[in-house]
Amino acid sequence: MRTSIATVSLSGSLTEKLTAAARAGFDGVEIFENDLLASPLTPEEIRARTADLGLRIDLYQPMRDIEAVAEEEFTRSLRRARHKFELMRRLGADTVLVCSSVSPHAVDDDALAAEQLRRLAVLAEDFGVKVAYEALAWGRHVSTYDHAWSIVEAAGHPALGTCLDSFHILARGSDPKGIEDIPGDKIFFLQLADAPLMAMDVLQWSRHYRCFPGQGGFDLAGLLAHVLRAGYDGPLSLEVFNDVFRQAEAGPTAVDARRSLLVLQETVRPLLREAAGLAAPPAPVVPTGVAFAELVTPDVVPVATLLGALGFARTSRHRSKPVDLWEQGEARVLVNTGPAARHGGTALAAIGLESPDPAAAARRAESLLAPVLPRRRALEDAPLDAVAAPDGTELFFCASPRPSAPPEGGTSPARRELPFWTDDFEPVERVPHDEPAVGEQGASRVTGIDHLALTQPWHQFDEAALFHRAVLGLGAQESVDVADPYGLHRSRAVTNDDGSVRIALGVGPAPTDDGARPQHIALATRDVIQAARRFRAAGGLLLAVPANYYDDLAARYGLGDEELAVYRELGILYDRDGEGEFRHCYTRTVGRVFFELVQRDGGYRGYGAQNAPVRLAAQRAEGRSGC
Repeated sequence: MRTSIATVSLSGSLTEKLTAAARAGFDGVEIFENDLLASPLTPEEIRARTADLGLRIDLYQPMRDIEAVAEEEFTRSLRRARHKFELMRRLGADTVLVCSSVSPHAVDDDALAAEQLRRLAVLAEDFGVKVAYEALAWGRHVSTYDHAWSIVEAAGHPALGTCLDSFHILARGSDPKGIEDIPGDKIFFLQLADAPLMAMDVLQWSRHYRCFPGQGGFDLAGLLAHVLRAGYDGPLSLEVFNDVFRQAEAGPTAVDARRSLLVLQETVRPLLREAAGLAAPPAPVVPTGVAFAELVTPDVVPVATLLGALGFARTSRHRSKPVDLWEQGEARVLVNTGPAARHGGTALAAIGLESPDPAAAARRAESLLAPVLPRRRALEDAPLDAVAAPDGTELFFCASPRPSAPPEGGTSPARRELPFWTDDFEPVERVPHDEPAVGEQGASRVTGIDHLALTQPWHQFDEAALFHRAVLGLGAQESVDVADPYGLHRSRAVTNDDGSVRIALGVGPAPTDDGARPQHIALATRDVIQAARRFRAAGGLLLAVPANYYDDLAARYGLGDEELAVYRELGILYDRDGEGEFRHCYTRTVGRVFFELVQRDGGYRGYGAQNAPVRLAAQRAEGRSGC
């Protein structure tokens, strides 16, 4: 289906918004009146610019406070409408949005509202314009879509139809099933917006917290299915009022917006008998494990010292690049000294994801507008596909040695038919301080990567959650708010079904320099106490935790004095839920990166979120903020 976006959803000047929408692949735009009034271009120049970009002006908006008013006031409104319709003719726009009145002068008289909207439609028809009447959720007398439709139906004019807005419908808790009773040709326009579920004034909710489909809590797929069953064949258009989006760069926001519509169309397809015209991206290929985490560093010594203390061994080196492979159990860390040093020093630059079909995973990522990354490689190097996540982290799709279910009706590729990224590495001679790590099963050993934590740029948190869910096929957990000494952090984890891939996405309390965004790698152990002792004995420094934390821990969980004494000594944090227990501790930070040692017992699926404020405060006290 055609896609469109309201200019109010993007930041910048009108021409910047139009350019961003076109580059993201939108077919059309809704021009918000304020954007036109602030533009130095004439309506004719705007019309030519949109045409040059391959865009259509699908809607001009808004007209307010038109209906159910005294005759004298309505006459003034008609005079204003005539001017707007002439303007729209110059723009080349043929549909105008009329919002239900919020004027204190409007009266509760549906017959009067219908009669005046009919007169407005008669005037609009003279200019080749259609009027789309929309119920605002906070309208004075008309606030539901079915009420708005009843007035349109009573008016009975071919140039008058209704505009459906998902926010206004779902924020009021209206049942969207009734949409199917509206003739499709009388649904003149459809505006889509998601939103987090919040208990607040609906006007403020709408003006500040709308987001793109899939980033909030509304059932947009269900609503869209009803609209399409009614016979609507117009564009899917986004109208999103969001304080963050209006401050962020227009280009990436537009890409995020269009990706959300592609995913929405994919989601709604199974709900319809006839899904012709809806986008159908390649099926998701869910990663089956973490192949590696890649650190980029200008100084290998602090990183090597930290990895060595954690029990990793440098096992091999890339045959053509300055990249070392460090291993312990199934945890693999690449240390790359090739790129120019980044601001902030050592950083987590890339993640390798094991995939049963790397090429198919890359095709899906590209179809959902993920930037495909060029890769410099020698002829003998494994052909790794990679895309960039919203925060710039490189995601590599690597052949997986793990068994996976074949796609329905197909077979899985033979494991050794796919080249493995480790084939690009050649063994190195161990130096004396390297301890044998691969294959050892001691209780203190790291067994694998439990999860990766990435702090996102402040304006890309919602985009990142949708990206990892849609592009990678990971499931998103509920968003969690974490108190920080200087504000509030938000965190949301995405994971595959068996937990072999876990990525915790976070955002700090305020905009921060991108180079300072911290990251961490959590390493799984069978016995975090032994792992912590071993790390400290090897010269590693663990994050110091305030004694007050342990006093509270004793009161909350009734832990024994001996157990608490060990936790105090090593800086181990503790959490439990109805499924199991979680023990974890942290290293000091190198550059932007620190490590976490974790022990999961039972079916614990969380990340110790209630301990995060203590960890953040401790890191602040040491002069380095965590994520």
